[in-house]
Amino acid sequence: MVNIIGHRKLWLVIAGALVVASVVAVALWGLKFGIDFTGGSLLELSFKNRPVTTDLASDLASFGAENVSIQPVGESGVLLRFKSVDEPRHQEILKHLGEKFGEMEEKRFESIGPTIGKELRTKAIYSMIIVLICIIIYIAWAFRKVSKPMASWKYGVIAVLVLLHDVGIPIGIFAILGRFMGVEVNSTFVAAILTILGYSVNDTIVVFDRVRENLIHAGGDYENFDKTVNESVNQTFARSINTTLTTLLALVAIFFWGGESVKYFALALIIGIGLGAYSSIFIASPALVLWEELTVRKRR
Repeated sequence: MVNIIGHRKLWLVIAGALVVASVVAVALWGLKFGIDFTGGSLLELSFKNRPVTTDLASDLASFGAENVSIQPVGESGVLLRFKSVDEPRHQEILKHLGEKFGEMEEKRFESIGPTIGKELRTKAIYSMIIVLICIIIYIAWAFRKVSKPMASWKYGVIAVLVLLHDVGIPIGIFAILGRFMGVEVNSTFVAAILTILGYSVNDTIVVFDRVRENLIHAGGDYENFDKTVNESVNQTFARSINTTLTTLLALVAIFFWGGESVKYFALALIIGIGLGAYSSIFIASPALVLWEELTVRKRR
């Protein structure tokens, strides 16, 4: 049996360091919001002979397209982001680029106004807050019959703290990617974060549920709480790892071969789901034991 709980302070220090690093990254550079949140137009084109990025940028600027951002896609494609335009202006840009740079194909076009973008950002924040509150309520209810040695609501609080770790680190990583690689955060990233929340809390509840079962079978022996928790983690260890690995295999395939539009969605899930498996084993359960130890010391 692996003594995971015996090294609980080490696991929690590592988790704390990663979260602090993520907070620092977000504080320094922030997230690079895409047009879903800031408003603007996105145009993806595939050229028979892709023009040089600088030539394309200067030509669009002279044509009147403001704040153009150009990102190469594959061997012949480009992704253009610029100030929001209406359909007639969109068609003018396509005609101009076709005459200037030759044969091309439009892959997609999206345009979102700044008001809608702001509204989407607000709704994204509210949705995550509501999910976290619902998780606390649900876990407190699910563990209502196990009030010793820890109150049921504490399981919910720890689960949410673990979730903050699981989503905080991906957010920090995307702040770094946005700063150095120009990776933008859009509505698909929010969907990835919400998926991580659901997947991670499921993993944590599996471990906590085994703790609950073992506490009931212990028949009131709460003196060996740390041993009970460690036994529960070991009993669910293989299940957590196997489930996570099979999920990650599919996500890695999507990341490499799924196309540009879902690449960073898959990356966010890879990071978050991997962290979820780690946190359910090495953070949630150790935090449970540490909180109980602090409570006992306070009583004494």
